[in-house]
Amino acid sequence: MTFLIQMVDVAFRLYTYIIFARVLLSWIRHDPYHPVFRFIYEITEPVLGFFRRIIPPIGVFDISPIVALFAVSLVRMLVLNILTRFAF
Repeated sequence: MTFLIQMVDVAFRLYTYIIFARVLLSWIRHDPYHPVFRFIYEITEPVLGFFRRIIPPIGVFDISPIVALFAVSLVRMLVLNILTRFAF
């Protein structure tokens, strides 16, 4: 069971890093058709798009990544807590 807990934790952390990468990509010039960049956009858009619909941009600032990171962190803690309780 600890292997499952570790894998879930790694998956959430990896998704957090991918969201950070998406934020960094928004600050630099890049080829949006490059497969790596397309993957990052496709994997993060469902979550960021959801929060973007709820919280519109404030001027030129899109705060959906901040809210998404907070939400992913919260869900990570909840899921890990539930898995830890069932492990023992």
